[in-house]
Amino acid sequence: MQREYCDEQLATAIYTVNRHAKTAPDNKPLYELKRLALEKMILDSRAKKIGLHFVKNPRFSKQQSSVLIQCADYYFHTLPKKDDFATLPHLGHLDDSYRNPQRKMSLNTARNVLKDYLGIKTQQIVKKETVSTSNPKKKPLVNNTSYFYGH
Repeated sequence: MQREYCDEQLATAIYTVNRHAKTAPDNKPLYELKRLALEKMILDSRAKKIGLHFVKNPRFSKQQSSVLIQCADYYFHTLPKKDDFATLPHLGHLDDSYRNPQRKMSLNTARNVLKDYLGIKTQQIVKKETVSTSNPKKKPLVNNTSYFYGH
């Protein structure tokens, strides 16, 4: 059942997911949820792209830009697409004095709000393949021919 959410609820949910993604060991699903929610909000005219900002700490010491998106009274950055460079103005460096408003929402609530808004019904579980220890071709980890065994 898809509920109707106001822009402030969705922006707070995106803010919560983004804040947790910055410190999560496996942050890809959280950033993906943020990206999908922002894209849908832009398509629904509930958020808008403002311009491009230089990235503060670019990878490989190369100049990089990110897209600044306004959603309610929050601002978010996402990766740019090719057409963003042609259509959006470049705003230069990020203003460090601005901070998004701090509103509280649990991560589970934020995820559920965004999944409901996006229409995602099932949780996608990505399992890492585990190495079986009962593989007969694999050598044992213990080497019995060392100084400690007297050989």
